[in-house]
Amino acid sequence: MNTFELSYNALMSSNVSEKIELTNSLYKLCQNNELHYKEGFSIKEIESPGRPDKPNLVRFQNVPKRDNSDIGMIKTIHAICHIEFNAINLALDAVYRFRDMPDKFYQDWIRVAFEEAKHFSLINQYLNDLNYKYGDFDAHNGLWVMTFETGYDVLSRMALVPRVLEARGLDVTRNIQNRFVVSKFSRMVDILDIIFQDEIGHVKIGNHWFNTLCKERGLEPLIIFEKLIKKHIGSKLRGPFNIEARKLADFSKAELEYLQAS
Repeated sequence: MNTFELSYNALMSSNVSEKIELTNSLYKLCQNNELHYKEGFSIKEIESPGRPDKPNLVRFQNVPKRDNSDIGMIKTIHAICHIEFNAINLALDAVYRFRDMPDKFYQDWIRVAFEEAKHFSLINQYLNDLNYKYGDFDAHNGLWVMTFETGYDVLSRMALVPRVLEARGLDVTRNIQNRFVVSKFSRMVDILDIIFQDEIGHVKIGNHWFNTLCKERGLEPLIIFEKLIKKHIGSKLRGPFNIEARKLADFSKAELEYLQAS
C-alpha cells in the first residue's frame, strides 16, 4: 500500500467522518506492516487541506471571545476541537510531504495522526452531547498557516510545528483544565488529561526528528531553532512554559534555558 497516496487521500478529505476513517485505516495498515515507504507519489503544494465548509475561518483577532459563561466554555471546547482537527492534517501532511526519511519517521507521524483523530472524536462527541457540533463557531487557521510555510524543509517543520505550536498545548492545558474543574463542563478535564499525555509523546517525536536532522546536517540545534523562530515568527516565544512537561518531551536543558530567558 502506498503510504503517500493514502495519507494524501486522508489529508484532502473534506468529510469529517471519512477523514477519521481514512486516518484510522492508515494506522491499522501501519500496525500490520502493510505499508511501503519508498513508492513514488507526486508532492503537491497544499494551501488548504480537506476540511468541511464550517467552521468559518477568520483572522485570529476575530475569533469569538471565550469567557467563563456557559456559552464561553462551549466556545472553548469548540476551539480545542478545531485544534485537534487541524492536528490530524498537520500529522498527515508530515507523512505525505517529506520523502526519503526512515520508515520510523512515517510510522511515528501516522501514529500521531491516529491519536489526533481520537482526540478530535472525543471532543466532537462531547460537543454533540451538549447539542452543538464542530463548525458551530468561527475559528482561525494559524496552525495550518505554519504547516504550509514550513513545507519547504522537514527540519523546519519539525522545529516549529511540534516543538512550538503543539508544545504550546503543554504550556496551557493545566490552566484550561482549572477553568473546567469549576464549571458544569468538568468532563473536559478527563478528556484533556488524555490529550495532554499523548501530546507529550507528539512533541517528543518532533524533538527526536529535529535533533536527528540537525545531527545529520551538522547543525547546532539551538542556533538553527533560534534562526527559524526569527524567520517564521519574528519574535521570541512567550511563556509561561510548562518546564516539567517539556522535559518529559525531551527538550534539552539549553533549550529550556533559552525559553525561560525569552
